[in-house]
Amino acid sequence: MAKNSVKLIAGNRKARHDYFIEDTYEAGIVLHGTEVKSLRAGHCSIKESFVRVENGEVIIYGMHINPYEKGNIFNKDPLRPKKLMLHKYEINKLVGKLNEKGLTLVPLQVYFKGSLVKVEIALARGKKLYDKRQDIAKRDLKREHEREFKIKMR
Repeated sequence: MAKNSVKLIAGNRKARHDYFIEDTYEAGIVLHGTEVKSLRAGHCSIKESFVRVENGEVIIYGMHINPYEKGNIFNKDPLRPKKLMLHKYEINKLVGKLNEKGLTLVPLQVYFKGSLVKVEIALARGKKLYDKRQDIAKRDLKREHEREFKIKMR
C-alpha cells in the first residue's frame, strides 16, 4: 500500500446537511489492535458521534467500531471514547474557536492514510431549518438543469 493512499472507512454525510463546515482538521486516533483489524474490515460508524475538547485533549464519543470476530478477550467496548491526536497549537486554536457562539466539532470521515487510521473533524456551525430547505432547493434545481442539459445533448 502506498504511503499516501487514502481508503475511506466511514463517512458522515448527514454532517454536511446539518452544519456549515468552516474548517477541517486531520487527526490520528488512539486505537487498540483488534479495533484496527475491525476497521480494516470496514466495520465502523460515525453517524451519531461527536467530538469534545476536555482537559487539553480531543476525544471522540459515539464512534462505533464493531468488535473483531476473532478478537475474543482482547476486544474493547465498541462505543468507548477514543482520544484524537492533534498538535497542541491546533487544540488551542480549536478551544479558542469553540468559545464562539454556535460552533461545534463534528467528525466527517474515518479513513486509512497509508497504514494509519485518521479522522477528519470539522469546525462547524449548525444550520437552521430554512438553510436546509434552501440547500435542498438548490440541489433540486441543479439536478433539473443537468437533466435538461442531458436531453438537449441528445
